[in-house]
Amino acid sequence: MNIDELAEYLRIQRQTIYNWLNQGKISGIKVGGVWRFDRKDIDDWLRSRKRVSKVGEKA
Repeated sequence: MNIDELAEYLRIQRQTIYNWLNQGKISGIKVGGVWRFDRKDIDDWLRSRKRVSKVGEKA
């Protein structure tokens, strides 16, 4: 998927994706000047960032 499709998929702004790329938070490949992202890699990244709150846990 390209950056516009990824932004829509994650429901975030394109600039956030560019920031994450520069910070090394996500990975992609640039082909012909266009960023491309693998949906499986993005889904794996999302799962790795998943947090489970404990019942009765205080903030």
